[in-house]
Order: sequence, then structure tokens, then C-alpha cells
Amino acid sequence: MALLLKSRLWPVRPLAPLGRPVGRRAASVGADAGAAVRVRFAPSPTGFLHLGGLRTALYNYIFAKKHQGSFILRLEDTDQTRLVPGAAENIEAMLEWAGIPPDESPRRGGPASPYQQSQRLELYAQATKALLESGTAYPCFCSPQRLELLKKEALRNRQTPRYDNRCRNLTQKQVAQKLAKEPKPAIRFRLEGEAPAFQDLVYGWNRHEVASVEGDPVILKSDGFPTYHLACVVDDHHMGISHVLRGSEWLVSTSKHLLLYQALGWQPPRFAHLPLLLNKDGSKLSKRQGDIFLEQFAAADFLPDALLDIITNCGSGFAENQMGRTLPELITQFDLTRITCHSALLDLDKLPEFNRLHLCRLVSNETQRRQLVGKLQALVEETFGSQLQDRDVLDPAYVERIILLRQGHICRLQDLVSPAHSYLWTRPAVGRVQLGIISEKVDAIAKCVLGILEAPSISLTQDMLNRELKKVSEGLEGTRHSTVMQFLRVALSGQLVSGQMGWTAPWSPSFIHSADIHWPALSSGLGGTKPNETRSLPSFSP
Repeated sequence: MALLLKSRLWPVRPLAPLGRPVGRRAASVGADAGAAVRVRFAPSPTGFLHLGGLRTALYNYIFAKKHQGSFILRLEDTDQTRLVPGAAENIEAMLEWAGIPPDESPRRGGPASPYQQSQRLELYAQATKALLESGTAYPCFCSPQRLELLKKEALRNRQTPRYDNRCRNLTQKQVAQKLAKEPKPAIRFRLEGEAPAFQDLVYGWNRHEVASVEGDPVILKSDGFPTYHLACVVDDHHMGISHVLRGSEWLVSTSKHLLLYQALGWQPPRFAHLPLLLNKDGSKLSKRQGDIFLEQFAAADFLPDALLDIITNCGSGFAENQMGRTLPELITQFDLTRITCHSALLDLDKLPEFNRLHLCRLVSNETQRRQLVGKLQALVEETFGSQLQDRDVLDPAYVERIILLRQGHICRLQDLVSPAHSYLWTRPAVGRVQLGIISEKVDAIAKCVLGILEAPSISLTQDMLNRELKKVSEGLEGTRHSTVMQFLRVALSGQLVSGQMGWTAPWSPSFIHSADIHWPALSSGLGGTKPNETRSLPSFSP
């Protein structure tokens, strides 16, 4: 039968560079002496990279780096009907954005190139030919209509759909007759014999008797493209993959894959199946959730380290869970033996707090802080544009002071250009009527405050400014200190309610003392000054 199929099936040419495995595998969680650790992240480009995929990629990356190994990106694009334009490029770009770039990939190349399954069809044909010749695979001529009827019948009887192995026992004569009518049948793998037991590095010893519950699976479709089961086995072998770290949904398929390794005479890698990443309520992450794609987080100004931190913090694999870990710390602390079987519950409501911690870390580093200054300058330009009456607000020293002052209070850099913080960059539209609502003595308050700031030969400290502002209310009969501070808040920010700001800043003495900010409206009641004229606070020495 194999000889007959050889002339009918897809042409097979020997591929010298691909016919030999790359490297050789370690036999345990760590690497054996002289053995290379090689792991792979193998998504299907049927959608853009999301948090579940990022977590699988991250665990592969940190495992590889902990053992001085290689992290490989392989795109499993054999289902051509479901490919999403741009998804392949997005996956690799987002891995690079996240700070976990692959060592080998479609874009970077490498010794096991190519790294897209659609470009490796001859390898799958070679493996299929070997299985046909050994009798462990056979051609299947069943039509899609017949297979659909089998499925419907099983569901009607409340049974799990499975192929009935109808074509398994066709004689050579029957095969020849069918090949004359259908020269490119699908190829199925015979599920026979006892499935081998295997020790998963997370779930322990496992064995799934797939032959008793499943029909023989298709390994090569009639169009010459492989199914996942054949492709992952062939590629992991030829790429020299030492450890397969993948989602726990593939645990039950591993016995089937081991039978394929056995039939092909290849040594399998070690397997570690990762528990699922779920929503905080235990529901499954879904691509239909628009907020789980990495490009959404990148556009929303979340830091890559914050995402890596939160998706490891909610799971296992570390001696303890702690917030604020950087990628080098994740690599150092990671221990595959500490991964448990429990699903990881992801609470994205906590992401802003994770981001705040990592933003503070960047601010504390002078080099990275300069980069943040440049980003914030660009954000201010983009957000306010022609509204910037005074372009001195783009001065690097001023922008840096704002960042230093607000670190720990904001979660994302772009928070500083939100409407609640627009007073930092533009003149608030505050009229005399608004100020008059606060107090009938608005002119007197403004005159006193400006008198403090414009007093000659005075060096204001924060404490001194605080005392002077209290003297203003004490010197104006019937005026409370809170009224003075409310007046300052409205004059400085244009916002009537303190809660709008989310933090006590623009009217506090510490803020006034620490930054040169616009001073609109305070002078609106002073003689000879136009209502919309803007004055600037001087720089104060502590």
C-alpha cells in the first residue's frame, strides 16, 4: 500500500538542513551536562497575542533563560482558513514589546528555519511517508458529509463524536480503486496498543488510553497540510525541543503525541503542562474580550513589566508571590517544580497598582527618567497641541519636576495629560464669577497670596509657605483657611471639586513650592490686571 501511495501522494524531496534535529535534549527539569535547553512558543496566527498567550510565552522564556537555553517562536499556521491578516507580525512584535524576544523566529531566522509550519510541508510529508510504510498510518477516503453524519449521530445518542475507523482495514485493491478516483486522501494515524505513561513536570504521572475513547486522528489533510498532532511532533523533533511548556488543555493529547514519537522512532521531549489563566471569577479568558490583547495594553500606556508581573503574581512557579518583580528577578526566582495544578485567577483591576510600582522604579532611575520626560513631552504635544499658550511647560526641567512630584500618585504616565491634570500644561478657564462663589473676599485673598509670592528678598520653604497661607485666613475676618485653599484649588486647576483630582496636589503648599506652574485667575481682582492674564510662580529654594 505504501508503494502505491508513494506515487499518488505529494512529492517528497529530502531536506538536509531540516532532516536532522537541532541540538539535543535535556532529560529533566534542568539541563543535563552538555545538553541544550530549547523551548518553543507555538501560537496559531488566528488572532493577535493576548494575555493567555503572553503567559505561556513568558514561562517558556524565563525557563530558557534560567538554564542558558534558547526560546523559539514557531507559528502554527496550517489552518489556512482561519488566519487573521497581520496576526503573525503582531505576535512577534508584541513579544518584543513585552521584553521577551525570541532567539529564533520567522523574523530573526535560526538554525531550524523556517519557523512557519506552512513552509515546512515537505517535512510532514516525509514523516507521513514513514508512517505509511510502517503501517501505522493509512489513507482515509471518507467524505466531509459522512464525517458530519457520524458526528450528528453521536450527539443525538449523547455520545462523544469519534471516527469509526472505517478506512483502517481497506485492502490494497480497495485503496488502489479509491486512489484512482481520489488521488489525495487524508491520512490517519492508527491508535493501537497501550498508550505510554509519562511523567508531566507539573501534573505528575499520566496516561490517557486514547485508542479506547477516540477514533484514529487525521494527521495529514488532503491538501497536504498537517494537523496539530503531527506538526507539533515533527517540528519539536527537528527543532531539538528539550521541554514542551504548553497549556493544560493539551495534557490529554500528549499520549497521542507519544504514540506518534514511538511510531517514528524518536525520543520525545519532557512535558510540563501549565494550568489555565482565568478571569478572577473563574471564567475562561476569551478572545472576544477586547481588553485581553497586548496591543490594547500597550496603547493604554501600561508598562510591559507590569503585565509580566501581574500574570506571574496570580499564578505559581515562585517561592512567594510579590508585587514589583522585574524580568531579571522573575528569571532568577522561577522554579518549574513550584508550578501547581491550580488555575491562575487574573484580577485586571489590580493592574494599575502593578503599573504604579513599575513606573516608580523607572522614575527612580535617572536614565529611564529622562526617557519618561521625552515621552511625556510628546504626550503633552499630542494631547493639547495648539492649546499650549506657554511652551515653557515643555521644558525638560519642568516636565521632570512634574514626574518626580507625582510619582507614586499616578498609575500611568498618560494620567498626567488627562483632563484632571490639564492645569499642568494649559491655562484653566476660570472666571471671576466662579471665584466669587467661593468667597466675597476673592480680591483680598488674591492680593494677599500674590503678595506672599512676589515679596522681595524672601526665600520660601514649604513650611514657610504653609504658615503664610494660614496667616491669610487669619488676617481676613470671617475667612476660614479651607476657603483660602478652595480658592487656590479653583484658581490653579479650574476644578471645583477636590475629588476630581484623585490626589491633593495643585492647591497644597508642597505642590506650589515644588513646581513652577501657571498662576491664572489669582490676579483677576487686582487693579490694572486683565482677568485672563497669566502669571508664573517663581522657583523657590527649599
